[in-house]
Amino acid sequence: MKSYEVNFDGLVGPTHNYGGLSYGNVASQSNSQQSSNPKEAALQGLAKMKALMEMGFQQGVLAPQERPDVAGLRRLGFSGTDAQVIEQAARDAMPLLVASCSASSMWVANAATVSPSADTADGRVHFTAANLNCKYHRSIEHPTTSRVLGAMFADSQHFAHHPALPAVAQFGDEGAANHTRFCREYGEAGVEFFVFGRSAFDTRYPAPQKYPARQTLEASQAVARLHGLSDEGVVYAQQNPSVIDQGVFHNDVIAVGNGEVLFYHEDAFLDTEQMLAELQGKLARVGGKFQSICVPRSAVTVEDAVRSYLFNSQLLTRADGSMLLIVPEECRGNERVWQYLQGLTGSGGLIREVKVFDLKQSMQNGGGPACLRLRVALNETELAAVNQGVIMTAPLYGALTEWVDKHYRDRMTENDLADPQLLLECRTALDELTQILKLGAVYPFQIN
Repeated sequence: MKSYEVNFDGLVGPTHNYGGLSYGNVASQSNSQQSSNPKEAALQGLAKMKALMEMGFQQGVLAPQERPDVAGLRRLGFSGTDAQVIEQAARDAMPLLVASCSASSMWVANAATVSPSADTADGRVHFTAANLNCKYHRSIEHPTTSRVLGAMFADSQHFAHHPALPAVAQFGDEGAANHTRFCREYGEAGVEFFVFGRSAFDTRYPAPQKYPARQTLEASQAVARLHGLSDEGVVYAQQNPSVIDQGVFHNDVIAVGNGEVLFYHEDAFLDTEQMLAELQGKLARVGGKFQSICVPRSAVTVEDAVRSYLFNSQLLTRADGSMLLIVPEECRGNERVWQYLQGLTGSGGLIREVKVFDLKQSMQNGGGPACLRLRVALNETELAAVNQGVIMTAPLYGALTEWVDKHYRDRMTENDLADPQLLLECRTALDELTQILKLGAVYPFQIN
C-alpha cells in the first residue's frame, strides 16, 4: 500500500497583523506595529500550496481561527454587545485586543503533534493539539484547532484525537515545530524525534537565560505516551540553550528532518554526537539508514540562520527519491546562506534542488515555509478517509483565491483591529470557508 507525507498548510486569517506578540521571535519583535497586508499573505501561502500540488506532492489546507476572539475578551471582563466588547478593549487594554486578533494560527506547525499509524500501539494516526501556553495569543487556539482537526480527520477507525496537555508551564507544548519523524518509507515504522528546550522537574538540564524555552521534556514525554509510542521508537534531544537566547524559539528554526535525513546547524543541540548515535541505532532497528547534514557555524552563523530561516524550510522527498528544499526568499537575500545552498546542491549530495518562495508577509511576523505546514503521514486508506474538502486541487485553489479576494483587506494596522466591522467581515468569511472546505460548524460563532 502506498503512503504519503501530506502537508496541510495553514490558511492565513483575515486579521493578519504585526502585533509583535512573540517575545523570543526576532522577526515578530522587529516588525512590530508595521502595516500588514492580509490579502497578500493569504495569497502567498496559497501560491506555495498550489506549487507543491503541481509538483506532485499531496497537499491540504488547515483553516484559520475566528478573530477577534470576543469570547476570550469576555472571559477577561469586557462586556456588552460584541461591538462594545471590542470598543472597550481598544480603549482600556489595546494589547489584549491585539492579542485577541492574532492570526498566528497560520503557523500550523504549532497546531498539534502527529504520530502516524505505523508508530502507534493501536494502529491509528494520533493527534494531540498543542497548548501553546507560553503566549496568551496562542494559548487560546487549541479548542478551535481540535474542532478543525476533528472535522478534517473524523473517522475514528483511522484517527485518534487527544485534547491539549494541561495549560501550565511544566507541560508547555508547541506541537510539531519541535517534532520530526525519521523513517525509510512513510508507511513503515519510524523513529519520532522530540526536541525540548528545558525540563520542568529535572534541574540537570540547563535552561536559556534570556528567552523562554517553550517546549518541556515532560510535555514531549506525555505526548509520546498518549500516542502509544514505544521506547525504541522515540528519541528525546535538548535544544542548545544558547541558540534559544539568539532567537531560535523552536527547533524548526535550526533543524529540519525528513525520511532518513536530518539537516541541522552545528549549534542546534546539546550532546549532539550521542543524539545522532541514538537516532542511527533506533532507525536501523526498523530497517532505516539514518543520515545527517550538519551546517557548520563557519559557513552559516546562528544569526544568519535566524534572519534567513534557512532551517525553517520544507525538506521533501520527490518521486525519484531525491530531496528538494523549499526555502523563503530571505535565504537568497543572505549572501552566506545562498552561497552555502549553492554548494550544497552542487555537490551531488542528498539535497539536489532548492526552490525559493516569496512568503514575506509570514516571514515578517516570524514564520517561514515549515511554520506554515503540519505534516501528516498517511497510507492510501487513511488518505481516502480524510475529509476531501481540505485536500488541495486546482478547483479548490481557485475557490480559495476568489474567497480571499472577496473577503480580505489589503492593509491592516493596529487601529483597524478596533473596528467592530472587522469582526463581522471575519465571521462572514469564515462561515463561507467552512462550506468550501466542508468542515461543518467549527467556530464559536457557529456553535453558540
